[in-house]
Amino acid sequence: AVCNSNPPPCKDPPDKLFTVHGLWPSNWNGTDPDYCKKTTFDAKRITNLHAELDIIWPNVYDRTDNAGFWGRQWEKHGICGSPTIQDDVNYFETVVNMYITEKQNVSEILSKGTIEPEGKQRAREDILKAIRKGTKGKRPKLKCKKNNR
Repeated sequence: AVCNSNPPPCKDPPDKLFTVHGLWPSNWNGTDPDYCKKTTFDAKRITNLHAELDIIWPNVYDRTDNAGFWGRQWEKHGICGSPTIQDDVNYFETVVNMYITEKQNVSEILSKGTIEPEGKQRAREDILKAIRKGTKGKRPKLKCKKNNR
């Protein structure tokens, strides 16, 4: 969706899968908190997660700077998950665990609902239904971005 609504040099993942854009804490009123506390990110602290994160959370604008993208997501959104999210390492471990270990893999969930990353328009209700079915009734928070091209 990011590449579909933004001009080049955006690069879809080569293996056509839905990827993580971020893990954002959410307030019940619908607004997403950001920049909650001054923090810095050191990619060396999560070296053991880089291989998995490179696949599930790529920077679609600059494949040479995945760590920079992850850092910006941590500094803008991740820090706002405190105290549930203890630190940057826990933030990225949570993403990997949700996507891989806990099977909250959006590509897999949507594929089971016959929704593939093919660039086709999909009804919002179909997407919601597939995600709810694949997550035992959890309600996703979807944000749409209008394509102005």
